[in-house]
Amino acid sequence: MIVRARSEVKCVDWGNGLSYRFLLDADGMGFTVAHTVVRANTKSRLQYRLHLEACYCIAGAGEVQTPDGRSYRIEPGVLYALDQHDAHFLIADPDTDLELISIFNPPLRGDERHNLDADGFSQY
Repeated sequence: MIVRARSEVKCVDWGNGLSYRFLLDADGMGFTVAHTVVRANTKSRLQYRLHLEACYCIAGAGEVQTPDGRSYRIEPGVLYALDQHDAHFLIADPDTDLELISIFNPPLRGDERHNLDADGFSQY
């Protein structure tokens, strides 16, 4: 059995927020669970070419937007899944952090981080 508190897990500053990584590849579960905090008033260009990701909003609000402009409101109780390695913009509302429980398959090693200064969509 694995039991971990947020204070015990690896925290990665991914550029526009923090990722508390509760389960990683080394844990042998076959997926990663992370508590993702997206800083208020940020817009991140993201894409996961090696992982599928599902995110369930637990606090705050924002939107996920496709490169062609379709936008979906994200607020507590809403899940979005990037089932096609989708490029996307993750946008947090101006006044509050957006908090998500993120599931990755296959699992992360734990040291991955975005490069938001790169041209195009940050990816790993």
